[in-house]
Amino acid sequence: MIAPDSNTPKLETRALRYLARREYSRRELEKKLSAYEQSPQALSELLDQLERQGYLSTGRFAEQTSRVRRPRFGSRRIVRELKEKGVDAAHIASLLPDLQETDLETARQIWQKKFGTPPADIKERGRQMRFLTNRGFSPDIIRTVLLQAEKDAQ
Repeated sequence: MIAPDSNTPKLETRALRYLARREYSRRELEKKLSAYEQSPQALSELLDQLERQGYLSTGRFAEQTSRVRRPRFGSRRIVRELKEKGVDAAHIASLLPDLQETDLETARQIWQKKFGTPPADIKERGRQMRFLTNRGFSPDIIRTVLLQAEKDAQ
């Protein structure tokens, strides 16, 4: 922990600098600021104050994260990342229908960009399926994308 001195900005100033760059979840910001604050209670009070003032918003963070991650990842991966960053289930549940609604189209675009041609053999099919699984798409979505690709190739 760093002891406050004349060169060290106040905790609130530091928090506002972080929030000016991008949105943070409460857990992320708490983790970043904990190195600069000796009292967990003071840090908690600061975070509560920032939430009341509207500078720190879990809802805004969740929306921004899902919007930025959507072109590259499926709903499962986005939900997992939001949970890891401390977003509560209510915020995730509000975003999930929109994410799932666009999963198939997103998976098609990602598959097209990466592969573009249907798998020629079982090994290649497995590779394409693993790739889409790691990107956070459900097995049903992956099967649909690959079947449609094979159908279009014929």
